[in-house]
Amino acid sequence: MSKYELAVVVSAKIEDDERAQVIEKVNALIERFGGNVTDVDEWGKRRLAYEIQKMREGFYYFIHFESETTAPSEIEKRLRIMDDVIRFLCVKQEA
Repeated sequence: MSKYELAVVVSAKIEDDERAQVIEKVNALIERFGGNVTDVDEWGKRRLAYEIQKMREGFYYFIHFESETTAPSEIEKRLRIMDDVIRFLCVKQEA
């Protein structure tokens, strides 16, 4: 199993409980594809480098997980269609 870091930027227009549900859905996706979430680091509300969908701010989350090499592509496919996820990036961590 490889270690990965998933950076997720969530819309600042939604409420706190909805934002928590989005992160729970992301964690469930990781577990659904055989991954194991080791840490969720919430950075809070940050200014975006450029305007995305008429938003200047977003909530940043960094999720560390372990999974097989096929899981990140499947997770990214699902994240791409989630409405409240503005941007995401999954990176394999060096051992």
